[in-house]
Amino acid sequence: MNPNPFYDPSLKYRHRSANLFKWFTRGSILFTLAFLLFFLFDMARTAYPALWQTYVKVDVSYNDKSARMTARAVSKKYRKIVSRAWLRTIPKQLEEYPELLGTTVKQWVLADDQVDQYLKEHHHNLKQKTISVVEELKIRNEIELQWNAVFFFRGDSKIPEYAGILSALVGSVLTLLVTMFIAFPVGVMTAVYLEEFSRDNWLTRLIEVNINNLAAIPSILFGLLGLAVFINLFGLPRSSPLVGGLTLALMTLPIIIVSSRAALRSVPDSIRQAGYGLGLTRVQIVQGHVLPIAFPGILTGSIIGLAHAMGETAPLIIIGMIAFIPDSPTTITDAATVLPAQIFTWAGMPERAYVEKTAAGIMVILLILFCLNAVAIYLRKKYEIKW
Repeated sequence: MNPNPFYDPSLKYRHRSANLFKWFTRGSILFTLAFLLFFLFDMARTAYPALWQTYVKVDVSYNDKSARMTARAVSKKYRKIVSRAWLRTIPKQLEEYPELLGTTVKQWVLADDQVDQYLKEHHHNLKQKTISVVEELKIRNEIELQWNAVFFFRGDSKIPEYAGILSALVGSVLTLLVTMFIAFPVGVMTAVYLEEFSRDNWLTRLIEVNINNLAAIPSILFGLLGLAVFINLFGLPRSSPLVGGLTLALMTLPIIIVSSRAALRSVPDSIRQAGYGLGLTRVQIVQGHVLPIAFPGILTGSIIGLAHAMGETAPLIIIGMIAFIPDSPTTITDAATVLPAQIFTWAGMPERAYVEKTAAGIMVILLILFCLNAVAIYLRKKYEIKW
């Protein structure tokens, strides 16, 4: 028996429980990090082949026949190897460069997606005759993998080797701009009013409860609201960044309001009291002192809210932003799609080439989200005032 009168027999069991809990939490963190690293590694491994595309060096004949029937621009031997999408650009090439008419040029042209998959040693559907031609080109060094500029500088296409993310990327940027210009000022002004000017009564409490509830409802309901109000009621153009931005603004507003109120609430009351002591009005105190101090937190919450909107797909599917859009939109009223919807579309395609394009699209959107979060952290650290 321990002679110490303060000895607690259960102490060693409590220490053991504490150590077990500590190791459990460490194991959970390590498991999460391992899963994240495995996910990123597998996604990057799948996406890497999409950065390269097969090109072949063949003779291309520019004449009246090839302008009408583009398949005749190359020898019959290579028609199964050259991309149909590239051949369809011949009339446009002749329109831009009339001096090509009547000439035969040996040049690097885009290869068919099945040839590309064969060269990357993936599953393919090439026949033995076509494989023999490809092997012959490899011996002559007239077929190779080159940087896939098509993926970054072309819009969507039903032909896998000609599909890119440019139109979806432009659509995402326009949609987020509309979201930001609507959700940010409205959300911040709402937060300022509720936190600094509103009276504590049943109406204010009702508004606060509804804002908190809106932050928790499924995003697809915002898509139904956008469809009913912006498209059916106001007649705004379907599938446009304008409607998409308005819909995402509704979804982002609760996040911005809640984070902005938290930032305003973190400003010490002594700042307000000092302002009153100097004879300033409430508006002057909020405008000149409270808002500048709370601005880093407001900006951080707003950027994170926009990053959340960037990855949304469900509400945009409802308003039609999953349509096939090969050309980049030029205004906020043009038909457009966004990166998450483009990835969703590619994921359902049967061709093997879309698998690597889907993974590459996911890596692009992850990179954008990482950059947005990094900017939010940087701005918070740079302008944060510590008391």
